[in-house]
Order: sequence, then structure tokens, then C-alpha cells
Amino acid sequence: MFSLIMTPEFFFAIFRITAPILFATMAAVICKKAGVSNIGLEGTMMISALFGSLFAYYSGNWFVGLLVAVAVGIIVSLLMGFFAFNLKTNIILTGTAVNMIGSGGTIFLVKVITGITQGSQLTSTTSLITQKLQIPSITIPFIDKIPVIGQVLSGHSLLTYFAFICVFLTWVLLYHTPLGLNIRSVGENSHAASSVGVSVIRVKYITMVIAGILCGMGGAFMSMYYAMGCGSGGAIYAQSISVNFSVTTIVGPGFIALAAQAMGAGEPLGCMLAALIFGFAQAFGIKLSATGVDSNLVSPIPYLVTIIGLVVFALIAASRAKRARRENAEKVNA
Repeated sequence: MFSLIMTPEFFFAIFRITAPILFATMAAVICKKAGVSNIGLEGTMMISALFGSLFAYYSGNWFVGLLVAVAVGIIVSLLMGFFAFNLKTNIILTGTAVNMIGSGGTIFLVKVITGITQGSQLTSTTSLITQKLQIPSITIPFIDKIPVIGQVLSGHSLLTYFAFICVFLTWVLLYHTPLGLNIRSVGENSHAASSVGVSVIRVKYITMVIAGILCGMGGAFMSMYYAMGCGSGGAIYAQSISVNFSVTTIVGPGFIALAAQAMGAGEPLGCMLAALIFGFAQAFGIKLSATGVDSNLVSPIPYLVTIIGLVVFALIAASRAKRARRENAEKVNA
């Protein structure tokens, strides 16, 4: 068992798999701080992934695909905000609709736009995202020369590194900027925030835009790097979005991100650690599958870890609440 996971390639894969989860997790953190229950992260990522890969292909430039993915993420998030904040629809139902469009609509569109179908054309579709159109990887000077550590930390995609940088940026945004103060105040008490001149709907729209940017980058990562099995850990997971769009997104980074946000108590660092746990679970499941274990037994591993994590989080939260009530009662009696 240890021989499966105690390799540089395995730990490389953990970071690569965690990156899209981390983008969505930071989006969930920011939205939650603003009191916005954005469960449409998965659908937003899938839609962004589709249009990002298509524009990269037709433009011949990966950066164009990344920009389009981010733009699409913003548009989808703004549409969600318009329906929820202006038209007063239930944001949970709105997010569910986005996820349904993302899961079914993107598969339909990729086949309509490209003519790709499974079966006889399967072997000819892998050219949609070529090596030239993939988000480039970075070799870190000096670190890449260090045995083992260099193999784990160097050679990742640009967006892999940026995903982890986003954890720090999210912390700075929430706790060291006026906007972050407004976001937290709106989430804690929107009426109080409004009474002191904070535009609640404006703050919520800003959080949706930020979430759209993060989901757009996560979607671009999924379709233009992660799905191609790039890097030294690529052998662990290599599927092409052009072969079967649903395969690359069925791992559910958007849904797992919601669990990571809950497990991390809405704090950037804690949520990053939770995302890494899910990344480890998914990498382990894929590694088991590569050894010949039935994929039907392996595929539920990330979701099983999600359930276990949420149960543990709920028990800890209940214990803390019980302790707080007891301490308050003791103060009153004293």
C-alpha cells in the first residue's frame, strides 16, 4: 500500500488534483463570507471549461482560452446573481439549474459545435487540445534540482501555483482590505451593514464576480491541463476533454469545494488543508484504479471522504456549541 503512494509522482498528482478544487473552494469561502449560498460552482466550472477549451482550439492560443474561461465564469456568476438578487429567485435552485446546465448542456454543446461523438470518432478527437494549447508548466530554478522535492513541487502548471497563491490572496482580501470588511459585514448582518451605508447587493455582486473569476480559472485548468494528464504525475490521470467532456468534470471539484469550505470553517488556510485531503483521496483512488482495482469501487472514494469529513466537522461543531452553551450557563449562574 505504501509503495503506491510514497512516490514523487503521487504527491505531484495530489497538488495537481487539488488545484481545481482549491479554486472553487476559495470561491465558496468568499461567497459564504458574504452570506451567498453559491452552490453553482460546479456548473460554472464546467461551462467555463468547455468554452475555454473551444476558444483555445479555434484561436490557437491557450491564453485566449483562459481569458474566455474567466469571462464565461463571470457571466454565469452574474446571471446567477441577477436571478437571485434582482429577481428574488431561490439561489439554491438557481445554482442547481446552473449545475444541471453544466452537466448536460456542455456535453451536448461540445458534440454540436465540434461534431465529436463517442465511438468511431473517439480516436480522432484527442487533437482538440494539443500540447501547444495546454496551459504551460513552470520549472522552478534550484528547487527542480533537489531530489524528490523538486519532482513534487516543480513542473506544475501556472494555474496550479496560482491556486495556492489564491489562498493567501483570499485571506488578505477578507481580513486586510475595506472590501473584505464589507463582505464579512454583509454576511454577518446585512441589515446592519446597509444601515451604515454599505450597498449589500453591490457587495454580493462583487463576490459573485470574484467567484466567477476563480471558477473560470478552475475550469480552464480542468480542460487545458488537468484533463490532459500533464506533468510528471500525468500518468496517474490522463483523459482528454475532447474525448469525453463529462469524464474530466465528473470528479465534481465544485461539489467537493463546498464540503472543503464547510470542513475548513470558512477560513482560507483550513479550507486549503481540507482541499488537500480531498486531493489525496482522489489521487489515491485513481492510483488504485491504475493498478487494476475495479473503477466502480474506486470512484466513490472522494465522495466517501467528503461524507466522513462532513460528519467529523458536524460532530466537532456540535461539541463546540455544547461547550459554549455550558460556559454561558455557568457565567449566568455565577
